[in-house]
Amino acid sequence: MVRDPGLPSVHTGEVRRRQQVALGDQSNDAPNAPPKPQHTPPFTTAGRHIVDANGKRFKLASINWYGASDVHFVPGGLEKRHRTEIAATIRRMGFNSVRFPYSDQMVIDNPIIPPEVIMANLDLLDGYDLKTNASSRPDGEPTGPRALDVYKACVEAMTDAGIAVIPNNHITNAHWCDGKNLCDASWKNTQYGGLCKVRQSTETWIDHWKTIMEPHINNPLVIGADLRNEPRGLWGTMTWNMWATAAEEASEALLKMQPKWLMFVEGTSSANDCSGARTRPVKLSVPNRVVYSSHVYQWSGWGALSPYHSRPYPSFALDMERNWAYLIRGNIAPVWLGEFGSPHTGDGRDHHYWDNLMRFLRESDADWGYWALNPRKPEMYDDETYGLLRDDWETVVDDWRYKDLMKIVQPQSSEETTSA
Repeated sequence: MVRDPGLPSVHTGEVRRRQQVALGDQSNDAPNAPPKPQHTPPFTTAGRHIVDANGKRFKLASINWYGASDVHFVPGGLEKRHRTEIAATIRRMGFNSVRFPYSDQMVIDNPIIPPEVIMANLDLLDGYDLKTNASSRPDGEPTGPRALDVYKACVEAMTDAGIAVIPNNHITNAHWCDGKNLCDASWKNTQYGGLCKVRQSTETWIDHWKTIMEPHINNPLVIGADLRNEPRGLWGTMTWNMWATAAEEASEALLKMQPKWLMFVEGTSSANDCSGARTRPVKLSVPNRVVYSSHVYQWSGWGALSPYHSRPYPSFALDMERNWAYLIRGNIAPVWLGEFGSPHTGDGRDHHYWDNLMRFLRESDADWGYWALNPRKPEMYDDETYGLLRDDWETVVDDWRYKDLMKIVQPQSSEETTSA
């Protein structure tokens, strides 16, 4: 087990100095300089790869840092560590990018965040008069930072550390997972009438995206938008064409704001299936902007009686090829495996799935994003068995999962890829 050196829980020059050490930048002549980037924005696609401004491949080796999509409306860990410390830990762990979920309810409500859930980030309270009696405050004056302020501050902490950030519209209602709630199954729920607590149309979904992305228009390391987590519907009611059409509409709206952003389009059937792009690709007015995304867990394998935890490798690999890998093997478009994971207490089925997936990711050299960084789920503080950090939000769970992930961080080839 790796025990990282402690970091102070205040936002000071000492935090910056320790952050630079953690990031491998120990220059004495510029103690407050940000870490030197390894890639030059903006990023585009070139066949199966994401490439930087110099045509050099940027392989996404990502981690999911969640919480803003959940009941407290803030990323996990802010009561334990300053956001710059968490960013430094992510870099120290070897990840170059973060998938950063939010909920539509977070955007709609945008509540004032109570200090107890951001106790290690009390600098976010600077400028707010917390002592003044509420009755004497001018109407509308906030008493603390709101959820969108905290989200923005965390994005900036990560990009200041040299981490690429991909905001992700994860869920409509603020919750860890509403897999059985049809109101959260897709980007819109107006088809269910008044059954949904948080109602959302395609138009309001896009408006929420504009709110999330507007503060980051000029931040080159906010590289794009993961448009919707695991779009799905009642059996047979969510077609690829429906989703691709909505993804194009949202993408066009965002590209009008910043044409340099990448648009990440997940597959249907809970992001398992990108096969529809064979005959109906997502087409945008700005070329070289589409990255497809898939999720693969041990219970996945929709449409078959045998989940991935029991599939032999040839059967598993064939499903990957059919669902998404054809896009990279055919040099058609990049694919980001934006979610996968396994519990640290994994049994034989978990290891079987994991070994097959690691083998396939080595052979395909696909971009990826592990679920998740967090050691705990927010609402009941339940153990996040898939998490890679311990409760101090600093110590790495240095087990078989983390070791295997570090073997697939670097691209297989160092050759540059030049976009046409």
